Amino acid sequence: MPPKTPKILSCFIDETGDFGEYDPHCPYYMVTAVLHDQDISIEDQLNGLERYLSDLGYPHHAIHAGPLVRRESDYEDLTMEDRKKMFNLLFNFTRKLPIHFFCAKVKKSECKDADELDAKLTKAIKAEIMKSEEYWNSFDKIIIYYDNGQKALKRVLNITFNSLFSDVEVRKVTPADYRLFQVADLICTLELTLSKIELGLFSKTEDAFFHGSHEFKKEYWRKIKAKEI
Repeated sequence: MPPKTPKILSCFIDETGDFGEYDPHCPYYMVTAVLHDQDISIEDQLNGLERYLSDLGYPHHAIHAGPLVRRESDYEDLTMEDRKKMFNLLFNFTRKLPIHFFCAKVKKSECKDADELDAKLTKAIKAEIMKSEEYWNSFDKIIIYYDNGQKALKRVLNITFNSLFSDVEVRKVTPADYRLFQVADLICTLELTLSKIELGLFSKTEDAFFHGSHEFKKEYWRKIKAKEI
């Protein structure tokens, strides 16, 4: 019999926040993980996204959700309508994908220093993984994709995943090269927006883009939450 092909889980990581001092305008450190079983092809969805991006005049463009909402960076000259078209394109692409996600959150106000944040974040990520332990253990290998944006988080990821699983590989990626990394960025943006609504920090820019907090929860958050593992 031919050797069994190992089952591999791709895990794309994005974060919001940093290991610096507490800022009331950025009260959480969040880590979002997008999970994809490599046995399940997403080629059709990827090809569809590329076609739509080309139709919008942005072939092979790496979509960044936060700047789209805030009208920053590549999108500062775009109208609200055009920014929403691109945001919704990535959002609808995400909804069609055979993926799962989790988001680990830590309140920075409860951390006296970076070491305590490190410890709480490790615990939070482990807790999210253990909620679906059977799913994770159905894979022979886990490949983590991260852009190494924060060395402290890279260390946490290495320690956490290697303490739980026997075969883990961490790869440095360029966000523009992986659509699923951009999906992680989108979900991280939605998670952050929800937390800002709950804390009364929802900005005028976000309110205008999403047509209010009620519409955000109805049209975006509730639909993406269906992907949560």
